[in-house]
Amino acid sequence: MSVTLADVAARAGVSAATVSRVLNGNYPVAGATRHRVLRAVEELEYVVNGPASALAAATSDLVGVLVNDIADPFFGIMAGAVQSEIGPPAQTGGGARPVPLKLAIVCNTGGSSERELTYLTLLQRQRAAAVVLTGGAVEDSSHTAALATRLRRLEAAGSRVVLCGRPPLAAGEEGPHPLTVTFDNRGGARRLTEHLLSLGHRRLGYLAGPANRTTTRHRLEGHRVAMAAAGLADDAERLTVHGAYDRASGYDGALELLRREPGLTAILAANDTVALGVCAALRDQGLSIPGDVSVTGFDDLPFAVDAMPALTTVRLPLTEAGARAGRLALGREDAPPGGVATFRGDLMVRDSTAPPRTSGGA
Repeated sequence: MSVTLADVAARAGVSAATVSRVLNGNYPVAGATRHRVLRAVEELEYVVNGPASALAAATSDLVGVLVNDIADPFFGIMAGAVQSEIGPPAQTGGGARPVPLKLAIVCNTGGSSERELTYLTLLQRQRAAAVVLTGGAVEDSSHTAALATRLRRLEAAGSRVVLCGRPPLAAGEEGPHPLTVTFDNRGGARRLTEHLLSLGHRRLGYLAGPANRTTTRHRLEGHRVAMAAAGLADDAERLTVHGAYDRASGYDGALELLRREPGLTAILAANDTVALGVCAALRDQGLSIPGDVSVTGFDDLPFAVDAMPALTTVRLPLTEAGARAGRLALGREDAPPGGVATFRGDLMVRDSTAPPRTSGGA
């Protein structure tokens, strides 16, 4: 016979209403009482009827986390940080409001805008307590309109929506107005380019991500601002190649840049994974790094420091951003001013960049 709420109440020596308050986290309960209830839940192996609770309440215990590719460390780190904030309840003192247990559902979109919309619809049907969308947004007016409609429905149903790693959603007075945790991609890319220019490089190639992504546009804009300030705007346009955020695109893109400019002395990659492909292509062409060509990445993923040579890159605080998004999704942290929190990336100068070998590159 299954364990009931009344059984838990009897074991803990409290009322069924108190047990409900502890499990739902919707009312302050003394720390000692809360501890007795949770111990009784564990001893009796009591399991809340999720669907029934969701029907009785405005939302369920689900939190959806949308990622482009969970195998990509960029998304894996953020998703893990979000989940760390919505997992087991934190220990609280007497009288403090307990943090209710939530279940994170990671939804892998594969970069598909249609799949993103489908997941949002499914999460609305499941009465998700919150939804966190990670990574850059697709720049397409029809998709943006459809996305706004889905987010309005989620907010109307009581779900909290947080954007993490993407810019704020432009919306009218009708909304939606999701809280946003974003990165200063423009500033990071500008600082990377300025670093190479300060070393004496003038023949710089740029490997950008997919053309229809906000992250791609912002990083490319930062690069071109620095190039224009150095009087190299025309070269910045000519020596830009778009591709996916993967190693293969880095390899092929590096070969294309060398075809366009054989005297290239530096390549800036869209991210660290693309930079690995760049390094492989340069080695296969008999070129040394950074002796012949300097290489930079972006994000400072865990493998960047162990690359050969270690990558100069921009470190984005992925863990901090994901954790903050998780807290905002649960309402455990006050909204940032204007609803937007921006994280700045730090320039990490390592062995993959150096001054150009000859004056011909300056």
